[in-house]
Amino acid sequence: MAAEPEILDELRRLRARVPQLTGALAASVDGLVLAHDTPGVEPESVAALTATALGVAVRMADVTGQGDLRELLVRGVYGYVATYAAGRTAVLTLLAQDRVNVGRLHLEGRRAGARIGELVDAEATARDAGKAAARTAKPAARTAAPRTRTTRAPRTTGTSAPTTTES
Repeated sequence: MAAEPEILDELRRLRARVPQLTGALAASVDGLVLAHDTPGVEPESVAALTATALGVAVRMADVTGQGDLRELLVRGVYGYVATYAAGRTAVLTLLAQDRVNVGRLHLEGRRAGARIGELVDAEATARDAGKAAARTAKPAARTAAPRTRTTRAPRTTGTSAPTTTES
């Protein structure tokens, strides 16, 4: 993925702005890791669980008439797991200590999610445009030698005079 270094930079800037973050991960909505800064945590597991939780949260928002999902917040004894929409095809998951300022977490998480969404969506748009161009591109026409007519000599038969049938 071409945008991975830029996404990773965004995750690191986010962790610098919110010191109580213990991890940050960008993943596809299908649960594939795009980029992560999650020391001590297995990113593939977090991405897979994020996709599962996202599915439940999207359904919950839909059933209750709350509209499209924007974020999901889970609070445990030792801290928070916050997930934010990041464009059409990605999510941002943040791990934070219990003493984090939740307002600041949301503010920075929403901003970073929007930025990561721009990066991922721009790459997806470029990739889709490339595929469309490849599908519509016509193969180069083959240049064949021009066709010429050759004149043929009339057929000759074994007899010199035409034969007629008598009735």
